[in-house]
Amino acid sequence: MAYDETLDARITEYMTTWDATRKKMFGGTCHLIRGNMACGVYKDSLILRLGEERASTALQQPHIAPFDVTGRPMRGWVMVEPAGYRGDLLWPWLDQARAFAETLPQK
Repeated sequence: MAYDETLDARITEYMTTWDATRKKMFGGTCHLIRGNMACGVYKDSLILRLGEERASTALQQPHIAPFDVTGRPMRGWVMVEPAGYRGDLLWPWLDQARAFAETLPQK
C-alpha cells in the first residue's frame, strides 16, 4: 500500500514555517526538524515522535498504536489512525511532535 499523499501534503503545508525538511522513509515520508525526525506518514497513519513520556500518554487515547513496522516498536513514537487526525485534530499532534523534536540537539 502506498502512503497517504493527502495527509503528507497537509503536514508539509502546516510545517512550511518550521524550517522542516521532508524525506522519504519507511515506505512513506518523514518530516525532520533540525535534522531530527518529528513526524510523517506510513500507509494511512500519521507517525509522531513524541518522546517516551508523551508517547505513553498518547497510547491511552483511542486511535493510537505504537509505531511498529518491523516487529519492534520504536520507543517514543506512535501511529495515529485516520480517525485520530481528521480535520483540526491533526494540528495539536504536529505541535507535540515539533515540541519534542526541538528539544533534541541539531544534527
